[in-house]
Amino acid sequence: MIVAFGDSLTAGYGTNAGESYPDDLQRALNARGYNYRVVNAGHSGDTSKDGVSRLPDVLDDHPVVAIVAFGGNDGLRGVPLTQTEANLRTIITQFQAAKTKVILGGITLPPNYGTQYIARFNAMYRQLAKDYHVPLLPFMLKDVYGVPGDMQADGIHATAKGNRQVAANFLPYLLPLLHRQAGSGGE
Repeated sequence: MIVAFGDSLTAGYGTNAGESYPDDLQRALNARGYNYRVVNAGHSGDTSKDGVSRLPDVLDDHPVVAIVAFGGNDGLRGVPLTQTEANLRTIITQFQAAKTKVILGGITLPPNYGTQYIARFNAMYRQLAKDYHVPLLPFMLKDVYGVPGDMQADGIHATAKGNRQVAANFLPYLLPLLHRQAGSGGE
């Protein structure tokens, strides 16, 4: 099993059922002959602290890979970067202790948060990826943000079309961590 563990960007906020990026990852894996089940463990509004709180339930499912995508709500709410980083470290280390491979999904903040703060926020993801030797997609919304039809009117969440691109963004990081399997039971 692969778990997509994050906030509203993972949950697919504002889209119909089956239109989140984890749904698109499932379709992409199926089309390529990978027999894994992708579980969407995204909750709208979650901060990294909420992720730490939900982590035991996610670990109970024994995922093979976890896509960890928290931080946007922390930044928007002004949570101190040290706290966000500590929470992400807890999430990553607990997944790694459970032998779950981790992919880190980064996000950035709107320009009105200031260049220095945004630079420190973005650097946090790079440092975590380096410290824990995990692949990092630096900006989940790469080739989505600012693309007509890919973002919802709120300017924060991807549309169904945008979520297809988010899945495509994650796929090159995910495929090397998987193997093709015989049978149909799913992992």
